[in-house]
Amino acid sequence: MDLVGAVVVVTGAGRGLGAAIAAELGRRGAVVVSVGRDPDRLPVVGAGSVCVVELRDPAAAESIVSHAVATHGRLDAVVANAGVGHAGDVAAMSPARVAELIEVNLTAPILLTRAALPVLRAAGRGTLLYVTSIAGAVGVPGENVYSATKAGLESFADTLRAEVHREGLRVATVLPGVVDTGFFDTRGRPYDRGFPKPIPAAQMANRVVDTLSGGPDRVFEPRWLAGPATLRAVAPRLYRALERRFGGI
Repeated sequence: MDLVGAVVVVTGAGRGLGAAIAAELGRRGAVVVSVGRDPDRLPVVGAGSVCVVELRDPAAAESIVSHAVATHGRLDAVVANAGVGHAGDVAAMSPARVAELIEVNLTAPILLTRAALPVLRAAGRGTLLYVTSIAGAVGVPGENVYSATKAGLESFADTLRAEVHREGLRVATVLPGVVDTGFFDTRGRPYDRGFPKPIPAAQMANRVVDTLSGGPDRVFEPRWLAGPATLRAVAPRLYRALERRFGGI
């Protein structure tokens, strides 16, 4: 898609990767609708606007789409980026924490898709891009609820792609590895591995925006992560054996 003048919704735009994606879209001429819950952190990018919502609110999705259309006259793409992580034993998680991960990481993008589809279908074009995670492709021990939400989003995107491919709509996913943001500060355990090295947020944002513009519909960053994901898919027992011996991603 041509990003110049395109109206693009970005969730989680108030910090981290979402803020970097919004900034990169602005540099490429897009009209960005920055979505988040903290009005003091949301950037107004160029001719874009901000939409302050709590994504866990079931009414948030309709509000976002209505805002984009009412403010900018149309909607061309959605980047569902907002997410929350958690590291630790699932037995020690509170029910509220489990619900938070599911609602932010999986329910919110599904509801946003539901709200956006009629607008995109009426236009006969548009892109839905989901920022998932390598955790959704391989499953990370100690992060099983987070992994499950991202795997669910991958599955949702894959089946949605099959449903809408004849309607002029595109569905894409980007699966990041470790991104250098504040994500790990809030998941309950800092990132303390020497490998893989965290990817700068600006680099990851470039990859997301490149994918929005065109190219493959499922993208790993860094690209070598496609190898472990493929092994996990075709030989899960071997993957787990290697993970136990050498450590996972």
